[in-house]
Amino acid sequence: MGEDGSASVLVTGGSGFVGSHLVKRLLERGYLVHATVRDMADTAKVRPLREMQEAHPDRLRLFEADLLTEGSFDAATAGCRVVFHVASPFRMPEKIKDGRRDMVDPALLGTRNVLAAVERTPTVERLVLTSTVGAVFGDYTDVLAMDDAVLSERYFNTTSTMENNPYHYAKTVAERAAWDAEAAQDRWRMVSVNPGLILGPSLTPASESGSLFLLDELFKGYFFYGAPDFSFTTVDVRDVADAHIAAAENPDAHGRYILAAPTMTSFHEMSRVIRTRHPHDLRLPRTALPHWPVRVLGPAFGLTQDYIRKHLGIRFRVDNSRSVSELGITYRPIEQTLLDHYEAWRNRRAAQ
Repeated sequence: MGEDGSASVLVTGGSGFVGSHLVKRLLERGYLVHATVRDMADTAKVRPLREMQEAHPDRLRLFEADLLTEGSFDAATAGCRVVFHVASPFRMPEKIKDGRRDMVDPALLGTRNVLAAVERTPTVERLVLTSTVGAVFGDYTDVLAMDDAVLSERYFNTTSTMENNPYHYAKTVAERAAWDAEAAQDRWRMVSVNPGLILGPSLTPASESGSLFLLDELFKGYFFYGAPDFSFTTVDVRDVADAHIAAAENPDAHGRYILAAPTMTSFHEMSRVIRTRHPHDLRLPRTALPHWPVRVLGPAFGLTQDYIRKHLGIRFRVDNSRSVSELGITYRPIEQTLLDHYEAWRNRRAAQ
């Protein structure tokens, strides 16, 4: 697979936060790219891809495909050597009304439909699956039980259920189904990338990505009175796109790769970074909240006492060494990611 454009590759979810960055990077590297979108008539979501088509004539083909429709990925997969299965909804727990309908069906059935297309397409040699660190652990307390309390790819999430953290559960069952499918044959190989909270500038106007929603709350001033002591494993969307490509291009890439900085970042630290460049934004919290008001008020913000107990004030280290040594990822500093994320967010708001 070279930069000579000879290999067609497929990106599912091409109009999403990660998918659009991945399509852009692949085009820049000379690939012929197929990308699926859920609704070609959604001009706002498809516009960034249309602009890429103009910038790279005859190199990007768009296909309409629905995760829940059997056979809808067959046309897009035809002739491709690599499939990047990125499409999967990500919503924060408080935005999920029906765990099976909103999360599990699209993640699991969508993955099964893409796997079926791969099975029916003899040209496919590699599947790169976009999973999540949420397929490695359910709650932060799970990580504290791992060796040295360090997050590592060796573990699979066994604690999430449809009721408790349906997003992590959905991604876990989807990733396991994909590994099972890979094990049942020997034509194509799979690599899974498991990013933390993905941040950075969005190329698409109105992504429903949970990672963008989470910082949206911070930027809009939900926490101006003080930042609750929640921390996150973080990674830049551009580093995630590069990791997908490295996972496809490196013949020795195998198994799962956690994509996240070695240390977590809290809401308070995020706010402090952004205030260094934007000191007058009064919506950003200047102080960290003690734990007790979060425990008292959390349920009013959709946080259960169980969630608070398993996440508030908990930090752990991340072993990202496989992504560095085998995929060659050099992680961007979190400061750059956050400032780029914030400035893209402000520009988008100003344009609305």
